[in-house]
Amino acid sequence: MVAKGLTGNASALQRLFSKHIIFMNWIIRNSEYINRHPYFTARRDRCERPDGSIIDPYFVVELPTSVCAVALTAAGEVVMVRQYRHPVAATLLELPGGFVDKEEEPETAIARELLEETGYQFQAYTYLGKIAANPGVLDNYTHLFLATGGIKVAGQQLDANEEIDIVLLPLNEVKQMLYNNAFDQALHTTCLFYAMEQLK
Repeated sequence: MVAKGLTGNASALQRLFSKHIIFMNWIIRNSEYINRHPYFTARRDRCERPDGSIIDPYFVVELPTSVCAVALTAAGEVVMVRQYRHPVAATLLELPGGFVDKEEEPETAIARELLEETGYQFQAYTYLGKIAANPGVLDNYTHLFLATGGIKVAGQQLDANEEIDIVLLPLNEVKQMLYNNAFDQALHTTCLFYAMEQLK
């Protein structure tokens, strides 16, 4: 997103940045997988920097592409989910979302995830962009959406290890919670900020 007043210089800045990062890119000289699992694949890379120095080892965790959405019902409420997150040992209030299946488009994936987790179908989707959660370790991106016009059409269709409560909140309350740092999930706070800009 380019700040107002910088639009005219955006293409020049992007060209300069793109040229700069090409010279910074590492070359992978060797890769060895140390764990393979659909949701946790880890590898050890041996990399060469542009100046010829070697980085060994560099560990990378491969994850599938994921999606999440700020989902608004036809009545204007935000559909959120509450679930336990074992790595941080806490139950968190989050946006619906999940992993993209192989050869699945992100918009198809978010519609599927919303239906499975919440039972809601949505009339329209606005793409808000993509972000990398932790590019120092993780290789995946998350695609962000604003979904509108949601109507409850089914019950939840959860995986065996999922336990998800649906929480409907007024948009203004969610906005205030966002500004009060009430959401722990960094990917979701980014999606919320972009959605709030879109809804202005």
